[in-house]
Amino acid sequence: MRIISRKALRNYWEEHPKAEEVLQDWYSKIKKSQAGNFAQLRGAFPSADLVGDCIVFNVGGNNYRVIVHLDFSIQTVWIRFVLSHSDYDRDRWKADC
Repeated sequence: MRIISRKALRNYWEEHPKAEEVLQDWYSKIKKSQAGNFAQLRGAFPSADLVGDCIVFNVGGNNYRVIVHLDFSIQTVWIRFVLSHSDYDRDRWKADC
């Protein structure tokens, strides 16, 4: 998959250094993924959820959320938000999905 943009991940882990390892791990896995649809993606990422037009990945033992738009036909991921569990629960991100 092509990922746009890794900068969102880097900005998050610069503010929250404990998140770096798990976000790097997620990035590596999603980059190697070749899922053709959500069902196939869910096979590789069982905790992924479809919310509106976004896919929400629970990472780091449910401590962080990576919220993306994903176009399976062109194998491209747009990172929209990287949030802590508590920020995710505030639902401010949902208007973008």
